[in-house]
Order: sequence, then structure tokens, then C-alpha cells
Amino acid sequence: MVNQDRLVQSFLELVQINSLTKKERAMADYLKERLAALGLSVSEDQAGESIGGNAGNVIGVLEGQQDKQAFLFSAHMDRVAPGENIKPVVEGDIIKSSGDTILASDDCAGIAAILEMLQIIKDNNLSHGRIEVVFTIAEEGGLNGAKGLDLENLQAKLGIVLDSTGAAGIVINQAPAQDEIIAKIHGRAAHAGVEPEKGINAIVTAAKAISKMKIGRLDAETTANIGTITGGKATNIVPDYVEIHGEVRSLVEEKLVKATEAIVNAFIETAGTENARVEMEVNRLYSAYHIKKDHILLQLVKKAGAAINLPIQLQPTGGGSDANIFNAKGIATVNLAVGNEEVHTVNEYIKISELVKTTALAVKIVELA
Repeated sequence: MVNQDRLVQSFLELVQINSLTKKERAMADYLKERLAALGLSVSEDQAGESIGGNAGNVIGVLEGQQDKQAFLFSAHMDRVAPGENIKPVVEGDIIKSSGDTILASDDCAGIAAILEMLQIIKDNNLSHGRIEVVFTIAEEGGLNGAKGLDLENLQAKLGIVLDSTGAAGIVINQAPAQDEIIAKIHGRAAHAGVEPEKGINAIVTAAKAISKMKIGRLDAETTANIGTITGGKATNIVPDYVEIHGEVRSLVEEKLVKATEAIVNAFIETAGTENARVEMEVNRLYSAYHIKKDHILLQLVKKAGAAINLPIQLQPTGGGSDANIFNAKGIATVNLAVGNEEVHTVNEYIKISELVKTTALAVKIVELA
């Protein structure tokens, strides 16, 4: 029942709406109109205010039969840079950008699939339970929209996020927790050419600490990274301050804690050896989730896949998504692949046929709930 031409046209319209993180106003207004036209009651929350954004999460509710499962469907409105003035190019089964921007299929593909799902339900008068749609802000770089979402007016205990790369039928049922690690190293400034002996080099201290760390893939379930380092004023000054940002992710809580502690200890011990001072900050950005194979949600997804001859592949991931936050808030949620590849790059593309299959899967999940 998926109208491919309508789905593609919707996708093309969405990617051409500028919607960088914290600048989702135009997208939010567009989606509020689309949802209202589909018969949903629509609201917008205040989640953007606390992060300096110009829009909040857009929430739509379509009432349904009481004897069927209530479901949350979600995708995010924001995108990474370079993501403005996108010019999509359609070549057969492929949609890509013109090459100087991303395509923003992450996550306009998820939005387009949800809108088409709702249109199909309306056009065919399909029976369904209560459908709650949440289009989040500021997913990129912190999942901030989902974190700020108030569940007071939502009832669903089962959820579907449409925001994963890969072929239709891939279902992310396990994702890691993530710790953010910030180290602020204080040394002592001195003239680098005249009296360097009087200085304590904060950058050298950081480098020695990092050299002691295990970085990259630690095991099949755990990764660690040092992402940014900022400090120093000039080449003729021994740098007295440097700030380092890193992260650890793991599917297993014990491994996450151990890896985080190892990085923190490396900074503390090295600062002591170098007579520097270090301030450490560790923030849990989101919790892990694991929806087991026999969970009612996955049983329903598998049943829906079988009904449309789409094989379902359960996979873990090393990345976080709004699904992490919804699970932490008590809504059992998995993340569906939408058919895109090479996201966050100017080489990003999506296969139309895969987006069609994902949309059909979403429709069938609603029907069978």
C-alpha cells in the first residue's frame, strides 16, 4: 500500500528544509501542519528552551482502538553540517545530495516513513491502536530533545525509532551506554625560549597521559576515544592549560565503568607525576538498552516482517539514538534501519526501495499491534 512516488516527494521536500541542530523551527512548523492535516492532535513542547534552540519536540496523537497496543513512533528533525540548502539528486533507486552537503536522510527518511505510514492508515481506514508520534529536536550530539521530552501526555509503552543505517529489516535491539570524559589540566606558564624550566607544560602532560590509555575498540562491546584537545596560546609560551574531551561506550555496564576509570586514572596519575593539576568530569550521556528476542515488541516486529516477506535481522550497535532515552524513560523501543548509507558525509545516499520496505514494515506493525 506504500505510494512510492508520494513517499519520495515527501522525502525530497523534507531534506530541502533547513533544520540544523537547535535551528529546527522551519521543520517543526512544517511537520505540525502535516500532522494536523492527517488528523492528529498536535502540540509542541518547550524542550528547546533549555538548550538554546528555536523549537521544541513536535508531538502528534492519533486516537485508536482501546483493545490494540498504543505505539510511539519517532524520528529526529535535526541534522549535522553541512546540512543547509541541500539539493537532492534522484538517480534510479538512489537519492543522494549534489555532493557539497549531506543528504539529511538521517533522519528525514524516518520522518518521511512515519508521514507515509499515517497517510496509508488514513486513506485505507486501517484499524489501529493509539499512535503517538514524536519528532525530536537536537538528537545529534546529545539526544537532547528526547531527554527533554515530558511523557505526561503519552501512554505508549512500546516504541519504534526510525533512525538506523542499513537495509530495511535491520532492527537495533541493543545499544551502549556512553560516558563523556572531560579533563582540564593546569600547568604553569613560562617563556619557552628564555626559561622553559620554570614552566609545567599542560599539553605534554596530556600527551603523556593519553599515551598510557587504550583507545579505539577495546573489545566487541566497548570503545574509547579522545576526541578533542584545546589549549596553548603561542609557541613561545609554555602552555599552562589544556582541555581534553573523550568518551567511552559499552554494551556492558561493568566494562564501561572500568574503561572510564582507566582513562580518569591515567590523567590523575600523570598530572601528579608532572606536578600539574587536573580537574576531571565524567557525565553519563545515556544508558544502554537491550530488548530481548522474546520481548513482545520484537515478537510483533518479526510477525510484521514475516507478513510482508521482509527478513528481520536483530543487531547491536555501537552508537546511541533516541531509542536509548525512550528505553530509559520506560518505553521499550527499538531502532529500525531506513535504507541510508554513509550518513554524516557528503557521500550520503539512500535506496528508495529500502525506504519503501521500512515504511511497509511500520504500517504492518500498526495493523498487527
